[in-house]
Amino acid sequence: MLTTRDLMTEDLIALRDSDSLLEAQKAMEQARIRHLPIIDDAGAFVGLLTHRDLLAASVSRLADIDQATQEEIYAAIPIHEVMRADVAMASPELPLRQAAEVLLTQKYGCLPVVESGKLVGILTASDFIRLSLDLMDALEANEKLDCQGCQDCQD
Repeated sequence: MLTTRDLMTEDLIALRDSDSLLEAQKAMEQARIRHLPIIDDAGAFVGLLTHRDLLAASVSRLADIDQATQEEIYAAIPIHEVMRADVAMASPELPLRQAAEVLLTQKYGCLPVVESGKLVGILTASDFIRLSLDLMDALEANEKLDCQGCQDCQD
């Protein structure tokens, strides 16, 4: 049986709850991610900051505020003021099918993977898309092997 550990991303980018929204925005842009796990100084998982959370906290471009001022505002706001603390999590041993059902039925984009209070990984919808592509490739390769020498393919 596949578990969350088999698919989760372990090479994580995480910030501390005391870091600023500006640091979060830059980290998300540089890594091209939409979900940022948040940890405390001891490394315990305390919340999640999503791209949507950043957008909700941002000043509208219609307010005619220049980029430098916007960055100044972001630099003054600690992540803990905007992050979500009540977040669904997964254990590394959670069956992968159950994790997929949670993502699908709850319309979550990710599940932080936590073991003994510590962040050990993250499982995202993109991980499942990657798995689907790998499975489709394997199925196609298998079909080609099964079909070798068959009269229908030679016509």
